[in-house]
Amino acid sequence: MAIRHFLTLRDLSSDELNQVIDLAIEMKAAKRENRQEPLFAGKVLGMIFEKSSTRTRVSFEAGMAQLGGDALFLSPNDTQLGRGEPIEDSARVISSMVDIVMIRTFGHSIVERFAKYSKVPVINALTDDYHPCQLLADVQTFVEHRGAIKGKTVAWIGDGNNMCHSWINAAIQFDFKLHIACPEGYEPNAQLVEEAGDRVMITSNPVIAATGADLVTTDVFASMGQESQQQDRLEKFAGYQVNHQLMSHAADNALFMHCLPAHRDEEVSAELLEDKSISVVWDEAENRLHAQKALMVFLLQASR
Repeated sequence: MAIRHFLTLRDLSSDELNQVIDLAIEMKAAKRENRQEPLFAGKVLGMIFEKSSTRTRVSFEAGMAQLGGDALFLSPNDTQLGRGEPIEDSARVISSMVDIVMIRTFGHSIVERFAKYSKVPVINALTDDYHPCQLLADVQTFVEHRGAIKGKTVAWIGDGNNMCHSWINAAIQFDFKLHIACPEGYEPNAQLVEEAGDRVMITSNPVIAATGADLVTTDVFASMGQESQQQDRLEKFAGYQVNHQLMSHAADNALFMHCLPAHRDEEVSAELLEDKSISVVWDEAENRLHAQKALMVFLLQASR
């Protein structure tokens, strides 16, 4: 059987993605009811970090431990990935010693090249182009609070970045409408938008995007590696803050999500972030743990 990887949401079929979401919800219940099984006993996850992260490391490492496995943390100082050793050689060596690999890095081509030469499943834990693991947690959160996301409307407010790209892929795979509001010059990848067809609408007006939305979501205006652009981006994205006023245009009972970390009173108001009647960001953050456990179970079983 061929090795299955998870580099974007489109590496799994719609049915497979929904299977992962259902399993994540079940595994979350199993954790809370203290009935988890050691499904990963004897398994090792190799975690390669070229970009640092709190939630990604904690969720993957804790997930392996909870299911009886082990996680090996490799920082940029611990590997020769793409520097002294070709990525292809690193993939051959590392994948001969672990059962599954997650990579959090910069260029998306790095995870693609690694996966091509890997003997075990590879998970994209974030690149400059995509963040599919976050979308699994986001969809899981929506399903838990509001039911199936198919046929719903999601509003993305902010930069056309890796999170926005993964939301576009999610619209394709889960079949919902996506309204994207971003300033001119910060639109998402045009080819990806074209592939999504009429599922995606782009505007420069956040109110138009948010109107009637069942979910409104955002991200920081300046991502990791864009710190030098922070002030310029704050000026360009003025008026794109998600707050109670913008949420008033969304559908009744609409939810707010943020992948975190959040810059309070920049892309989201502090009041909205802490409003438990609208904001589900803390459930969303926890669900990284359960969604990724379910994803690893799926990949390991599918790659036998």
